[in-house]
Parts: sequence; C-alpha cells; structure tokens
Amino acid sequence: MTHDDIDEATDGESADRDSTEGDGHPVARTPGGGAAPEPEPIEPAAPEEFGLVQAWWGDGKGKTTAAMGMGFRAAGHGYRVHMLQFMKGGADSVEGVRGEYNAIATMPGFSYENAGHYGWHGLLDGSADDEHEAKASAAFERAEELVAGAADADLTDPLPLDGDPDEGVHMLILDEVLYAADRGLVDPDEIVALAESKPANLELVLTGSHAEPDYLDGVADLITNVRKEAHPFDAGHRARRGTEY
Repeated sequence: MTHDDIDEATDGESADRDSTEGDGHPVARTPGGGAAPEPEPIEPAAPEEFGLVQAWWGDGKGKTTAAMGMGFRAAGHGYRVHMLQFMKGGADSVEGVRGEYNAIATMPGFSYENAGHYGWHGLLDGSADDEHEAKASAAFERAEELVAGAADADLTDPLPLDGDPDEGVHMLILDEVLYAADRGLVDPDEIVALAESKPANLELVLTGSHAEPDYLDGVADLITNVRKEAHPFDAGHRARRGTEY
C-alpha cells in the first residue's frame, strides 16, 4: 500500500467519523456530537438493552468495585438497582460502616442489603462456619425472591427510584455469591438455575471467587477474570478506609 493509499483510507475513515455543520466545522459523530457531557437530574427510566448475566471473578482487587461502579452508572440513568451482599458481615480489619453504604444511601434508585456473617468462612477467625452456611443459604433464598419480584414487574417501564426492590429492579448485583459457591455454601447448580430463570430484561451481576466458575460457561454473557499482578496485602498492608471499605 502506498502513502497515497493510506491517506485516502484515512480520509475515508475521517468522513465516516465526522459530519459537518452548516458553518463548515466538523462535528464528531458520537453521542452528544462530541460535546462534553453535563449532569442532569435523575428521573425514573427503563433500560433498553439490559438482560445479560455478568460474572466477575479472580484473585485481583476490584470485582465488587466494578459491580458497584456499574450500579452507580445504571442508577445515574434512572434505572432501579439493588445489591445483595453475601459473605461480607465484617471482620476485625474492616470498620462497621463502609463507604459504599453511605454512598448508595445518597444515590436515587440504588439500594443494598447485607446478608453476611461476621468473619470469613474457613479462616479460623473465631466465626462459626455453620453460621456462615446458614447466612449464605438465607441470602440465596433472598436472591430468589428478588429475581421473582423482577419477573412479576414490567422491566420495560421505569420503576420508582425509592421503590421496594421486591417489586422489581433493572439490575441485581449478587456480590460475593461466587465466593459463597467456591466455599461450598451455595450450590453452583442453583446459581445456574437462577441465572437461567431470571426475566429477560433483568441484568444479573455475579461477583466473587478466586476459582474460575466453570459452571457459568455458556450461561454468563460476560465473564471477567480480575487478575492480580501485585497486591498491597502481600506486603502486609491491611484493608484501607476508602479503598477496600
């Protein structure tokens, strides 16, 4: 290919990317015409393309953070979001009040509930493993209730931003449910059944587990491995306020 060929191809791409206003100035063919976005009031709305199953797993930091980031983004568009947390009942390295709970409480359309037991399963930290199992089992039953509520709702319509999550949500985040399955506290087959039974317009987000959730192959539309390259915990750092909680 000659330099002229490259220039011609590039000019063609530019023509595809840009349009021209009446004054001759090019305008990027992107949402908003390339203008810097401005915040707008949050009003109840319904997503047009929700309905996928996402799974976020791996030994790296950021699985819950990514899920909550999507939750805030969805809520910012006026969609109803709910997060149900498994396995996060607190530990001696984490304060009782977490930053995400305070932030979610101020965000219209975003709600959460925590179904974890104090400590971490199997770590000999003074917490009772049978209590972890009971809490995880109850949390999964709660997840089934939330999915059933979404099935009874019309998710193609806006939902009240302060509505009861039992009456339907557009996005349901089951935080650390994959970790609960990895620890044998939740049956992976039940997670598959839940994903396959969810209503078509519900976006279901599953997080947790350092082990690959092979049982979600062919079930989840998005599977992301959050891989660790380095982690401050390896150098002895404890959980930090504002980053880990």
